[in-house]
Amino acid sequence: MPQRLLFIPLCLVLGGCGVAGAAVDLASAPVRGTTRALEAGSTVVDVMTTSQSEQDQKRGREIRKREERLGALDREYRKHSEKCRRGDDDSCDKANAAYAEMRALMPSAPYEAN
Repeated sequence: MPQRLLFIPLCLVLGGCGVAGAAVDLASAPVRGTTRALEAGSTVVDVMTTSQSEQDQKRGREIRKREERLGALDREYRKHSEKCRRGDDDSCDKANAAYAEMRALMPSAPYEAN
């Protein structure tokens, strides 16, 4: 067992040893990968980061989806509320469910003054 432990450090010191060459290649792989990534320049940075405009676009899409859902829920609520006033109990339940979902979405919808 002690002979094996001596073999590995000895191979690392000797450049011609096959095990040492593999160990050095393995150890330097991340450094070489980083060098190649830096050589690629802004392509790597563009892939790995999100620009402010991309974040704004994503936020805008989320807001539009939420507002569309609120609009659909409002229409559904009004329709079922009218049926509920006429005595349809099932529509009362649906109106209440739509209203509850609207209330849950409202705090997250941004207020935009015109």
